[in-house]
Amino acid sequence: MKKLVAFILAVLVPITGASADLSLSQLVVELQAGKHASQDVEVANSGPDPAYVEVDPREIVAAGTPTEASRADPDPQKLGLLVSPTRLILQPGQRRLIRFATLAATGDRERVYRVTVKPVVGKLSSVQSGLKLLVGYDMLVLVRPTFPNVSLIGSRSGDQLTIRNDGNVSVELSEGKQCTDPRHCTDLASRRLYAGASWTQSLKGDAPVDYLEESVAGADHRRF
Repeated sequence: MKKLVAFILAVLVPITGASADLSLSQLVVELQAGKHASQDVEVANSGPDPAYVEVDPREIVAAGTPTEASRADPDPQKLGLLVSPTRLILQPGQRRLIRFATLAATGDRERVYRVTVKPVVGKLSSVQSGLKLLVGYDMLVLVRPTFPNVSLIGSRSGDQLTIRNDGNVSVELSEGKQCTDPRHCTDLASRRLYAGASWTQSLKGDAPVDYLEESVAGADHRRF
């Protein structure tokens, strides 16, 4: 299940300053060199005032692992991802397209990017100050390898379940349940598990665990 990931910025701006209500047509973008190398996402301003928007891409290296790091580069060629435009002004009711395109040759492992789309405060027009919330979005961009391989390995130790992603693409686990019988089930947390990452969670007893596994290969039910 693809979920909205939003952040809130609290800033001091004039009480009479402009407000913006941004929305995106989608929050997850999937690219693959040679097949789906580019994709457009629509950003809209449904507020009554102009919106000043910044778009900031960064690569997430070793996503989901203890060594995860964020890497930014102003040169799209070096970053491996082109996002255009990176700044735009939306008038009330206006819609614009942001293009995402992979610039690197497809490797043997999925590349993960986060792209922040956020409103910024325009020119101040009053000395009065107040607290205002600006809501932006943290998009997920996945550049798929040429030959995706889905491989999840689960292991149990007492009341601990560890799921390891030995494949080269991310997998989303959702609708998790542990049932002692059909009438007594415990809902479990959902998680996107990136290539090379693992996830351990505590369970209630040794009953089987069922998850919906969604990936580039499709959707399937898995039992651990």
